[in-house]
Amino acid sequence: MPVALACTLVLLGTTFVVTGAVVAGGHGPVGPDPAVAAFAGRFDEDALTVFVLPTEPPVWLTALALLTAASLWRRRWDVAATAVGAPTAAIALATWVAKPLFDRWYDDHLAYPSGHTTALVSTLTVLVLTSPPAWRRGLTVAAAAVSVLAGLGLVGLDYHYATDVVGGAALAVAVTLVVARLASRARPAPTPRRPAPER
Repeated sequence: MPVALACTLVLLGTTFVVTGAVVAGGHGPVGPDPAVAAFAGRFDEDALTVFVLPTEPPVWLTALALLTAASLWRRRWDVAATAVGAPTAAIALATWVAKPLFDRWYDDHLAYPSGHTTALVSTLTVLVLTSPPAWRRGLTVAAAAVSVLAGLGLVGLDYHYATDVVGGAALAVAVTLVVARLASRARPAPTPRRPAPER
């Protein structure tokens, strides 16, 4: 595994675990949560609703379905596997492992990590990783902006604390990087062309 990838995974994993440990078993805001909630409260409800739109399943599922279909058409099995496997794994870990483990509540529901954030950020990370290299810098900036706005929407509409969003994003990126790495390693090597026979 490349050193940069390993360091990134360690950083993301540490962020996820440490944040989870801080909020574990809690029922209220901690750390930066009140400040982020106050900032998100400056936006009106209509704007916040638009911000969270990309976190809705019809939006990110459509994006993943289109990417998967295009990948299968091009016989890019590794990209298709990443598009299907990464968000599925990230959402499953968030819902069935992390939420019960950390036991952090917002009103009447387990909140850490944010499942909506996990789904969105995993999808955006897949799109960035599988895009042409020339597009990645711009897509990374756009994906970060969409993620931040979605997080503000989730906080401003009283669905989550900011720390839930941070945990969901860290988990999503880490899982997606691992799945993408595994898928790329499993990709068959291109068949070398045979030299043309001499005449």
